[in-house]
Amino acid sequence: MKQPAEEFKRRKREWESKANGSKTRPVKFTTVSGEPVDMLYTPEDTARMDFDNDIGFPGEFPYTRGIHATMYRGKLWTMRQFAGFGTPEDSNSRYHYLLDNGQTGLSVAFDLPTLMGQDADDPLSEGEVGVCGVSVSSLADMEILFKGIPLDKVSTSMTINAPAAMLLAFYIVVAEKQGVKPSQLRGTIQNDILKEYIAQKEWIYPPAPSMRIITDMFGYTVKEMPKWNPISVSGYHIREAGSTAAQELAFTLADGFAYVEAGIAAGLNVDEFVPQISFFFNSHVDFFEEVAKYRAARRVWARRMRDKYGAKNPRTLALRFHTQTAGCSLTAQQPENNIVRTAYQALAAVLGGTQSLHTNSMDETLALPSEKAVTIALRTQQILAYETGVANTVDPLAGSYFVESMTNRLEAEAQEYFDKIESLGGVIPAIEQGFFQREIAEAAYRYQQELDRKEKIIVGVNEFVQEDEQISIPILEISKDVEIKQRRRVAEVKAGRSDADVRKAIEGLRRAAGDGSNLMPELLQATRAYVTIGEMCETLKEVFGVYEEPVVF
Repeated sequence: MKQPAEEFKRRKREWESKANGSKTRPVKFTTVSGEPVDMLYTPEDTARMDFDNDIGFPGEFPYTRGIHATMYRGKLWTMRQFAGFGTPEDSNSRYHYLLDNGQTGLSVAFDLPTLMGQDADDPLSEGEVGVCGVSVSSLADMEILFKGIPLDKVSTSMTINAPAAMLLAFYIVVAEKQGVKPSQLRGTIQNDILKEYIAQKEWIYPPAPSMRIITDMFGYTVKEMPKWNPISVSGYHIREAGSTAAQELAFTLADGFAYVEAGIAAGLNVDEFVPQISFFFNSHVDFFEEVAKYRAARRVWARRMRDKYGAKNPRTLALRFHTQTAGCSLTAQQPENNIVRTAYQALAAVLGGTQSLHTNSMDETLALPSEKAVTIALRTQQILAYETGVANTVDPLAGSYFVESMTNRLEAEAQEYFDKIESLGGVIPAIEQGFFQREIAEAAYRYQQELDRKEKIIVGVNEFVQEDEQISIPILEISKDVEIKQRRRVAEVKAGRSDADVRKAIEGLRRAAGDGSNLMPELLQATRAYVTIGEMCETLKEVFGVYEEPVVF
């Protein structure tokens, strides 16, 4: 029987009086983001919530409980492992291995030169070729990377930003050579340049032309690639830079809104291009805070799309996201502990309703993952999906006083950040004023202080340390021969192509950049002529210039 409100409050006060007199551990009861956690949550914490408007049913507005009615009862999340190292041949071998072992989607990691739009033979690439991802300088590399992989049957995610349009063109032309049409391709390219200015720092051009490239990609994919996500708005790297959960949520969605507004300004229909925008979140160590973050993200997005942008398409309202477990939580000390951390983080992502998931390998803080480590990481997802029962019901934590209260708190904190960003003139002016950078730096500093004072514990790092620990797990090493081989391939490509076709393609790209034409057709022509990524980027630099970050103290 429901108790009168005053009677409930009286009983709660009596319980609190007894509980506060009991012994508690001498630690700060806060989330990893520094938010205080109450001893107990009760119906009072969710009293103002309305089921239909705040929680609802899965697959229905406001999508708090998930974007599909049946969620994992209908289809499991896509299991991806971020992979790419050395030469395209090396990475192609790893992709076949992962697919043979039950992975359901590919996720490509590129090396630093590729991420910066530089060829393997560029002097600035020396020492970095193939080290932290696969080296791709031209269509020739991309053809090898996906050799023997039917692109009409595999979903591919590519983590690249400033030169994303070039890599998408490479992928489309590789598919052409397989007889696969652009309309058949499924996957995502990250392409989130705003996040680069905020956190990861891998940019080439200033914000305005960078946003123009992105809206060109929106325009192309809406017409030609309906199954492809031309952008994955990434909170992952914002969190890896040291942000709190609320900052990751707010800054990521603010970037997403900026892309929506850029697309609308470019003449695109919100209900046509926004359904192809996806998101990418971190899954950190604070289990319940992460679950609440994902639920809040869906609700905030759905409300903003409907109420501000007038969206009517349910697919526009439904925020879809990929999750990766937290790389910054991995430790070089006692690296086997990372297997356990990753499992809990993966569980949070699944209970939060992710559409695809990457689980980090135990050795990634030391090197690119070994074959054994990446297999354990993949098996972690498979055990979660097939053995634990968590995929049997949708949003099992809904109705929890704690989870719902935290979901509400994160939504409210995100709104406070939206108001601050708007007062600064929007996302790009806020970037130029250093707002995001300062907020993240201050959060990271606070957390480090908590670790130094042992107010937060990382097992094996600032507590439970083993003296004279010897790391015994095998590490993947990248041979110096990789750079030699990749430089040689660039030379072979340039020697074997038509100089006339290259000149024509570069001139077409330069002209389109200057007159405002959509860049994608010209990038595709340049790709077919085997123009390298470095040559394409240098051509656009001539028109767009190069971004220089303002000094932030």
